[in-house]
Amino acid sequence: MALNKAIRISLKVVAALVGLVLFYLLCAFVLSRVPVKGASQGNDVTIYLMTNGVHTDFVVPVRNEIMDWTTKVQFEHTRSNDSTQTYLGMGWGDKGFYLETPTWAELKPSVAFKAATGLNTTAIHATFHSTIQLGESCRQINISSEQYKKLVAYITSSFQTDQNGRSIHIQTDANYGDTDAFYEAIGSYSMIHTCNQWVNDGLNEAGLKSSVWTPFDTGLFLMYPLSTN
Repeated sequence: MALNKAIRISLKVVAALVGLVLFYLLCAFVLSRVPVKGASQGNDVTIYLMTNGVHTDFVVPVRNEIMDWTTKVQFEHTRSNDSTQTYLGMGWGDKGFYLETPTWAELKPSVAFKAATGLNTTAIHATFHSTIQLGESCRQINISSEQYKKLVAYITSSFQTDQNGRSIHIQTDANYGDTDAFYEAIGSYSMIHTCNQWVNDGLNEAGLKSSVWTPFDTGLFLMYPLSTN
């Protein structure tokens, strides 16, 4: 009898967990497809959304009259130290995900648990690019100077800084390539506030079209199809 009761309880727990996962995925599917209208886009600054299938980055000019990103992200923090790069991609997310999970295939249960529950710290992943190629993993968005200023303020507010106001470089061998670096970030990652939702919130803050909620990159790229310029 006791064994049967334990089995029934276990099955109920499993059913509840499966139900929660399905509800989460359903909400993600529906809400990522519901747009939040933004202001008309301008033609002053060109930015990009770029995904590796897990994390989505904002990709911006390294320097223009509005922002010099080398004040936050330094070339010498990358392996190549190549100062000729003209674009900078930046994404926010769970530190464990960034440093230990470059692809979904490498996801560890311990990392997933900490990320889902917000127990881990967060990081900014910054990647310099010399060229940008539009495609399924990259979208172009032309915006106004005012929208870009708002986006700059949003991204910079996510960097953790030291007592001198400088961004804090994370010393690690987990870089994805020769042109990227990691920095300590502000905020808590969770199943609700993911790396992709951080980008979505940034679009909203800048007055650009976004989704109601998109924990995955799908909603971001549905809002900005390849034909968007």
